[in-house]
Amino acid sequence: MSKKYFNVGKLVNTHGLRGEVKVLPQTDFAESRFASGSKLSLQHPDNGQKLEVEITGAREHKGMFILKLKGYNDINEVEKYKGWTLKIGVEELEQLDDGEYYYHEILGCRVLTEDGEELGTVSDILRPGANDVWVVDMPNKKQLLLPVIDEVLLKVDVANKTVTVRLLEGLI
Repeated sequence: MSKKYFNVGKLVNTHGLRGEVKVLPQTDFAESRFASGSKLSLQHPDNGQKLEVEITGAREHKGMFILKLKGYNDINEVEKYKGWTLKIGVEELEQLDDGEYYYHEILGCRVLTEDGEELGTVSDILRPGANDVWVVDMPNKKQLLLPVIDEVLLKVDVANKTVTVRLLEGLI
């Protein structure tokens, strides 16, 4: 069985001549993911080629992280990895508090009304501002945009991949 990986960042460029790289974080836990001593999988976006790397230094800079990878001391050694993604294994996911979920836990969940009517499945998660919005693909209808707020979201059961909601007036 192949190991499941999750993105934590994308290597977007080199930084300086000493082998540092700029990483666009794709995680809510950037400080711990990119801490010195962290081990990550660097993966090619197309062919899946993998390389295990260890971070020896990190600092935040203008919304990005500048990372120093163990064993890479020259710009020429890291330049070929531009566009690659940094990933972690499923066993390295952080424990979340009650009421918090990883995207992969929500995507694919069936959405039911409080009366038991099935509306569709969650296909995407948007982050427009104050709260997340779950995109629900409904059969033979347009997509439903569900605001992730207490008045709408009644119960999330990630084990059974179901979400129970209360439809406010105007949502459909």
